[in-house]
Amino acid sequence: MRRLIRCCDDRLNPPYAPASEAPLHPEPIQEASLPRGRGRPKLGVQAREVTLLPRHWDWLAAQPGGASVTLRKLIEQARRAGAQQDRQRQARERAYRFMSAACGNLPGFEAACRSLFAGDGFATSVGAWPTDLGAYCLQLAQADEHEDEQGAKP
Repeated sequence: MRRLIRCCDDRLNPPYAPASEAPLHPEPIQEASLPRGRGRPKLGVQAREVTLLPRHWDWLAAQPGGASVTLRKLIEQARRAGAQQDRQRQARERAYRFMSAACGNLPGFEAACRSLFAGDGFATSVGAWPTDLGAYCLQLAQADEHEDEQGAKP
């Protein structure tokens, strides 16, 4: 019995190996030795789990092209439909991050935050701040109409 406990102990808690015994330059892992993952990595496709109700799976199975094609189409449609709202939300969050870091102690900060997220009177609420800080906050809060899909300006 004692031998069994020692064996399990050694397996769970390997003996300490001093750093001097460890190799200085471990062997690099070769790409061929790594197991190949799912999806199409060269195209940027990633396999992930999606949890749906049975009625959703039934509907997806009935669609032409299968579940993956249908999901990609639905996602692209939703991205296009909500693109302006997403850009506006990102612009407000960008302005808020700057405001909280640079303008958090200025008078009217809380009112400016409320008006930023309410979407009205933001220019008036930052009007008492130093000119360059207020102007930069206004610039950050404006959603750029010409951003591409990745958020970068052309």
